[in-house]
Amino acid sequence: MDIVLGLQWGDEGKGKFIDLISENYDITARFNGGANAGHSIERNGKRITLKMIPSGIFMKEVQNVIGTGTVLDPVSFKKEILNLQLFDHTIQPEKNIIISKKAHLVMPTHKLLDIFMEENPEYTTIGTTKNGIAQAYSNKILRQNLRVGDIWSPDFQSRAQHILYRDYKMLEDGGMIVLPALEEISKEFFDAVDFLKKFTCTETEIYLNNALSKGKRILAEGSQATMLDIDHGTYPYVTSSSTTAAGACSGLGISPKKMGEIYGIAKAYCTRVGNGAFPTELLDEFGDDLRMKGNEFGSNTGRPRRIGWLDLPALKYAVMINGVTQLVLTKADVLNGVKSVAVCTHYELEDGSLETVSGTLSENIRPVLKWMNGWSADFVNMKSGSELPEELKEFLSFLEAALEIPVTYLSTGPGREQILKMK
Repeated sequence: MDIVLGLQWGDEGKGKFIDLISENYDITARFNGGANAGHSIERNGKRITLKMIPSGIFMKEVQNVIGTGTVLDPVSFKKEILNLQLFDHTIQPEKNIIISKKAHLVMPTHKLLDIFMEENPEYTTIGTTKNGIAQAYSNKILRQNLRVGDIWSPDFQSRAQHILYRDYKMLEDGGMIVLPALEEISKEFFDAVDFLKKFTCTETEIYLNNALSKGKRILAEGSQATMLDIDHGTYPYVTSSSTTAAGACSGLGISPKKMGEIYGIAKAYCTRVGNGAFPTELLDEFGDDLRMKGNEFGSNTGRPRRIGWLDLPALKYAVMINGVTQLVLTKADVLNGVKSVAVCTHYELEDGSLETVSGTLSENIRPVLKWMNGWSADFVNMKSGSELPEELKEFLSFLEAALEIPVTYLSTGPGREQILKMK
């Protein structure tokens, strides 16, 4: 099993890379997160954002697994499937998507609870997508939730209705004016559950391990990114699941002994959405220009992303804990034409000491920047890494030496084919 992971704060371009290489695999498997993810893929000049559906869906011979470590919102899933079929009517998702019976359900009231907590001054506001993901995971841990496999139980409707009523009453008691009405969200939810029953739901751990024993190739797909990991990210401004290589194993039920290549995706600069420490953040006109040039707006929410220089201490940390074997670098083309580019090589702490590897960021650290010559090139017609300008080659060599892993792919534009295989 090979794994594709984001190494920063998300939005690194995982969907494009998975779409590109998934033809080399028999199965793509999503191991974490829910509809809070957004993997953008371009096809025939059109762009679509996948949320729950694995990015291998456009390969007709590839099976796509939504694994046990995910949380599935039936309402969002139904909308995503219908949107996908409008985008490409040749896709037959009911034949190419397999869902874990053990994946937990996102209830409609989970979204309302998410909104309530984000807007209530009694709680820490972290800037979530308000998709109810944390509430689903927290109820999973509290053992108060329902799973996909429960939808076939004869008492499912009464159990689900009890949860919806309980949550709705809690929100009303908390002073929230709850819209839409309970009856309306209940009907939409149960209609979506009926739609969900059209899909194959099984014990995906057994399915995936049987596939591996038969020599099938699996590509594990992570959502969000390492610095948003619930344990290893910039807590509390993180997601609610494990986004690391270890999370792929637990989320899919596959032994770490069966891991192969671990592809880490990173931008040539940094972005993040929502609150939290961001040592290299650019709060000037250049940052604004880079946001527009790179189209740095959330694929799921449309929110403007915060922009910063490449952060090596955080990137080294992500490479270390994931055991990354190959680096895929994106957005170098966005820096095209910039006279000088910077990379944060160290953090200077309050006591004057320096950190070169770090996963614990605070507002009180100063980034130490290394400035390098910028590059200018015609990326549109570029076919080989040998055609890259010397300044960009030096930038890539610097990263390889610092991270001790090879840059094997370089994205040169937003298009599906705009990526160079370097090695």
